[in-house]
Amino acid sequence: MLKVVCCDDEKEMRKALIKIIEPALQLEGLDYQVSEFSSGEELLSSRRQEAIDLLFLDIEMNTLDGIETAKRLRKINQHAVIVFITAFADFVFQGYEVKALNYLLKPYGEEKIIEVLHKALDELETAQPKYFVVEQKAGITKIALKDICYFTSDRRMLTVVTVKDSCTFYGKLSELRLPDHFLRIHNRFLVNLNYVDQVESAFLYCNREQLPISRKYRQSLMVSFAKNMLG
Repeated sequence: MLKVVCCDDEKEMRKALIKIIEPALQLEGLDYQVSEFSSGEELLSSRRQEAIDLLFLDIEMNTLDGIETAKRLRKINQHAVIVFITAFADFVFQGYEVKALNYLLKPYGEEKIIEVLHKALDELETAQPKYFVVEQKAGITKIALKDICYFTSDRRMLTVVTVKDSCTFYGKLSELRLPDHFLRIHNRFLVNLNYVDQVESAFLYCNREQLPISRKYRQSLMVSFAKNMLG
């Protein structure tokens, strides 16, 4: 599980940041936990400091500032990715001493936060299992992306077919956020290329199941299938 922490003495700023971070992590399909602290002292007294993977840390805090907090954290946690939060760009250069990845200037800009978050996740090279999240009336279901063979649509209903079973939910194929190895092959089908065994002129075999190919998607499919086989 990815451990994300936001440490800022301004509650409103913490909430604003988390409100942007959480949906972005959900879209990535990551199993995560977000914690928040109102001071450097509170963070350093927590038992969680050794397990932190990603830390958004305010520089200008009362008593113990973010720079000193980061220095003390680094003594027991070398792997955490630190992103400083500040209202003054002049503070940014102090981040090199504690190997800070990046910084965010207040007030927050959503695009910048998402950009920094993605850089942090790349830096972590997290081995977290990735999931596709299905929201239904009964609750939320997480399905490992590696187990998904394909998606199919029927009007407003989508079905995700895995190596073991299937799950139906409301949605559109065009609105799914998936890695590049998931490819549209038909108005009603989107496949995981890792399960495509054979491609013919009008159909393919995905996990030994025959699915149709539309002329519209055939060329891009052939290119992607060849790249996937070589890669």
